[in-house]
Amino acid sequence: MNSPFSNARKGFPLVWRLSLCSAASTLMNPACADFLQGSKSSLELRNYYFNRDFRQSGVAQSKAEEWSQGFILRLESGYTDGMLGVGFDAIGLVGVKLDSSPDRSGTGLLNTERGPGGRAEDDYGELGLTGKLRLARSTLKVGTLLPRMPVVMYNDSRLLPQTFRGAWLNSSDLDNLSLDLGRLDQTNLRNSSDNEDMSVFNGGSRNIRLGSHATSDRFDFAGATYRWVPALSTAYHYGELEGMYQQHYLTLNHKWTISEGQTLNSDLRWARSLDEGNSNVDNSALGAMLTYSARGHAVGLGYQRMSGDTGFANINGTDGYLVNLVQINDFGNQDERSWQARYDYNFAAVGIPGLTFMTRYLSGDDVTVRNRAEGGKEWERDSELGYVIQSGPLKDLGLKWKNASARSNFSSDIDENRLIVTYSLALW
Repeated sequence: MNSPFSNARKGFPLVWRLSLCSAASTLMNPACADFLQGSKSSLELRNYYFNRDFRQSGVAQSKAEEWSQGFILRLESGYTDGMLGVGFDAIGLVGVKLDSSPDRSGTGLLNTERGPGGRAEDDYGELGLTGKLRLARSTLKVGTLLPRMPVVMYNDSRLLPQTFRGAWLNSSDLDNLSLDLGRLDQTNLRNSSDNEDMSVFNGGSRNIRLGSHATSDRFDFAGATYRWVPALSTAYHYGELEGMYQQHYLTLNHKWTISEGQTLNSDLRWARSLDEGNSNVDNSALGAMLTYSARGHAVGLGYQRMSGDTGFANINGTDGYLVNLVQINDFGNQDERSWQARYDYNFAAVGIPGLTFMTRYLSGDDVTVRNRAEGGKEWERDSELGYVIQSGPLKDLGLKWKNASARSNFSSDIDENRLIVTYSLALW
């Protein structure tokens, strides 16, 4: 059996050199105490059972069902003393198969052989290294990255998180203003051990067409977020997947405290995606989510509208930053109009801290489906029940059950259950 980290160094020489040089210079520097004092590490355990039933689709494989165990080790150093601080981070990811078979593989939990009926590997993994430099309140990271911004959101919805390789500069030297600038050249999907070029997600009825090049090794991004007051922030982000698409993204977030214990949160988003020479991408995405919270209860209403010649554009494998991105769907198909009703309850309000419940319903219509005269329709219903132990020897052990049902007149009907047990341990 190959080691889960057998491919970790492949295509990664720059990061290894930078990280090793950073470590060597640090250990020889008298400021090593600051480097070590600011370091921290943790181990996260994820036990994940996934069952998706799509027998109504009529395909040969009627369901996907697997069980797995994940290990996520995070190491973060401090910075050396002085004007220019040097440090490095590392992340180790290992996924282990507990139960699977070729007739029910493909849950996204495990690394699976390509093609229908592929067999899941016994284990897989990744070792990522990141060198970092800090000057005042600006930080440059080069290596393995986990970006979270509107134009690129790494996916962490399965056993292990998706990672990227690249460089990312973040600056907050100006009060209330955060600036981002960077480039990504490879991605490692959530159930993979290998870095690979990036592509555009084209599931459902996105209706995106690509030219002669289906992948790209360059995604450039930039962004600015300004906090006007503690309760109000606005942001602009730009992303460009070379040869595929470019995207402009505007966001506004506001929290209004109505009275003690009562708040109204507003989340407004607008994105404009255009082709970049090798596709037909043309999409405008408008989204709004309003959430009223009081005494443990939270009620949310969301609306999302797609317009243009295609659906929403995002890097394959990532989470598209949409207000109606939920457990199974994101309702980002061409011309789709969708709304969401959501309810949350935190049982801490009645003396049971750690226990939470959520349920939501979404409905979408007006989808442009190729070779069909009538518009496509779909709906999804989700529920989640979670508990995190608050004290005792099992403190911070989390248990979550996620249930979803989705129905559509242009894609497979799906019923899904996920059982997730998590535990995080601070090593130092």
